[in-house]
Amino acid sequence: MGLLGAFTGLRLVRFVLRVIRWLVIAVLIYFVVTAVQVVLTGHHYQPHAAGAIVVMGAAQYNGVPSPDLRARLDEAKLLWQQRYATDIVVTGSKEPGDVFTEAQASARYLIAQGIPGRDIYEVGGSDSWQNLADASPLLKAHGHDSILLVSDQFHEARCLAIASSVGLAASPTPTRTSPIKGWSTVPYYAKETVGEALGRIIGFNHLTSLHSSLG
Repeated sequence: MGLLGAFTGLRLVRFVLRVIRWLVIAVLIYFVVTAVQVVLTGHHYQPHAAGAIVVMGAAQYNGVPSPDLRARLDEAKLLWQQRYATDIVVTGSKEPGDVFTEAQASARYLIAQGIPGRDIYEVGGSDSWQNLADASPLLKAHGHDSILLVSDQFHEARCLAIASSVGLAASPTPTRTSPIKGWSTVPYYAKETVGEALGRIIGFNHLTSLHSSLG
C-alpha cells in the first residue's frame, strides 16, 4: 500500500504540474493575442458621421495641454472641421495641487483654436473608465450614442472596449501626430495589453477599483 500510495501521489503531482503548464501556456497565448489586437486596433482609423467626438484626457500643465494631449486635441479639431461631428467631449480630472483639470485645459485649447465653446463639453474622471462612464450619460442626454474616439494608438483598443461596456458605439480615430513614437511606445503597449486582458475578465470598472486599492 505504501508503494501504491507513493505511485498514486506521484501521478497526482505530475497531473497537477501538467495542468499548471497548460494553464501557463493558455495565459501566455491569451496575452499574445490581446497584444496583437491592441496593436492592430491602434492602426485602424475609421472616421464617419457620428454624434460626438470624445477626446481621452492626458497630462496638462497649469492649463496648457501636454504635447500628447495637444496631439489628441488637434485630431479632434480636424474631425470637427471635417464635419464628422458637431460636438466634442473632453475628459479628465486633475492631480492634487493642479488648478485646471485635463478637460478644462482641453476646452481652453480648442476654444483658442476657434471651436465655439457651445460645441465643447467637459467631463471629469481619473482614468479611462471613469472618463467614459461619466461621458456616457451626457452623450445620451444629447441623443448621441455613436462617437469617434480620439486617443493614442496604443490606448485605442482599451478605450473602445470601455466605451462598449458603457453603452457607446465607438469608432477608432487615434491621433496620427502623437509625440510618443517608435520604441518609446513599447511600455505603453505592454501596459495597455495587460489592462485590456484583465479588463475583459474582471470588468473595466473592477479594474479601476483594483488599481485604486493598490494605490
